[in-house]
Amino acid sequence: MNGPSRPSASSGSSGSDEPLAVAAIEGLTVEVGGRRIVDGVSLRVLPGKVTALVGASGSGKTTTGRALLGEFPPGARVEGSVRVTEALVGYVPQHPATVLNPARRVGALLHDIARTQVREVPRRERRPAARERVLNALDAAQLGRTDALLRRFPHQLSGGQQQRLVLAQALLLGARVVVADEPTTGQDALTKRRVVDELAAVAGRGIGVALLSHDLETVRALADEVLVMRDGRVVESGPTERVWLAPTHPWTRRLLAVRAPLAEAAQRGPRPAAVLRVQGLRARHRPGVEVLRVPELAVRPGECLAVLGRSGSGKTTLARCLAGLHRTYEGEVLLDGLALPRSLRDRGRDRLAAVQYVFQDARASFDEHRPVLDQVARTAVRLRGAAASEARAEASDILNSLGLSAELAARVPARLSGGELQRAALARALLARPRVLVCDEITSGLDTVTRRGILDLLAGLLRDRDDLCLVLITHDLDTARLATSVAVLDGGEVVEQGLARDVLTAPTHPFTVSLVESSAELTVKSARRSAGQV
Repeated sequence: MNGPSRPSASSGSSGSDEPLAVAAIEGLTVEVGGRRIVDGVSLRVLPGKVTALVGASGSGKTTTGRALLGEFPPGARVEGSVRVTEALVGYVPQHPATVLNPARRVGALLHDIARTQVREVPRRERRPAARERVLNALDAAQLGRTDALLRRFPHQLSGGQQQRLVLAQALLLGARVVVADEPTTGQDALTKRRVVDELAAVAGRGIGVALLSHDLETVRALADEVLVMRDGRVVESGPTERVWLAPTHPWTRRLLAVRAPLAEAAQRGPRPAAVLRVQGLRARHRPGVEVLRVPELAVRPGECLAVLGRSGSGKTTLARCLAGLHRTYEGEVLLDGLALPRSLRDRGRDRLAAVQYVFQDARASFDEHRPVLDQVARTAVRLRGAAASEARAEASDILNSLGLSAELAARVPARLSGGELQRAALARALLARPRVLVCDEITSGLDTVTRRGILDLLAGLLRDRDDLCLVLITHDLDTARLATSVAVLDGGEVVEQGLARDVLTAPTHPFTVSLVESSAELTVKSARRSAGQV
């Protein structure tokens, strides 16, 4: 955890602040290398209330949120003021494992903090007093009072548990403000509902919450006030329901009006023969440990199969089997009726091109030292035998069609945002002219406008190419509803599959029912907020 900490006021005069605010930013401007990444932003965090910052990647949300901790990018020139009224600020990052000590057990991590809180207690009473504080913090973070949990190391916890552990640390330290950075990104509906409940409980304890999020469903269900950011500026702000129901700025309307059109492709009739078929697949990670069982799946030309499930359900293992990245499995993966070799190394150039994989972590799939254009163009040279000049021209065209200009394409990966790199990764896969495109959570963590751009492109590909099919790995029910068919995974098993409109409107398996109901509960929370009932 990067805090809790007391931020020192940045340069500039302090603005006035309403008495009830536990933290406030007034006229904040942050400039790095001559570019303003935050421009004149003001906000208040009130006790017991949730203030949300929403906007596209690079809009300045995280820089603004981290300013509450007194943290700014290296070399930044800062104007304005950041004020925290006698309160510690806790920070819950998007990837909590990066701020937890992997060598310390959960109990040791928490007891170290608790001991600093009971120094005034008589010596003989300090240990039980510290333990009680730890247990209370676990309760407040909805982790439960279990000794088994205290004995675990952070890596033995799920991502959601790690997130709650970081929150427990902040509460144990007495944070009166919590900055939650993308807490539901990449989460399934069940986990998302739990995160919303956790943060609502934190606010219920009188703690102010600053929520930084792309997830508009979560923002609407949880936030009292919302600030919409674009290019470092707040373009609209106000009570959440007012902004949702009557947005005044064109950018806000664009964010809220987005609905991806993959369903148009789903209306086309099924083709007679499957491009991709899976039969009797049983995958393992090490001898004797089976992690995935898929009796049969089929995807026809022009169709999109959404593979839906929670983290750890086997979705990515299935995707990697299809792409030749996971070879320890039994059964068959067939392309046009012919079995594909299990390992990527055994697939010839034509088959490598035919099944392309787009990774969730686009940044990790690029060489950090080479320009993006060169890396995208290399696909056409290596897999299709194109001349270098032809490949670069084609790569430039497809990157431009995805909204990446020649200037952006000439940069190294570190100088592109996550959304820009995801589009570059998609361009690289498309340059192979695949028959099967496997997309692993490629819209996770993206703002709605960028998400729409990617899904628009995929929909267009399915319409325009009669030999392509799409496998979309996702945790998100709204994305899954855009597909032709859905396969639901739980614990490595396919528990339900069929047409998307059937499975997601009338699910039969208890797990699918729980996913659909959890998503519906967030919608109900939003409706109740609209009616002023929460």
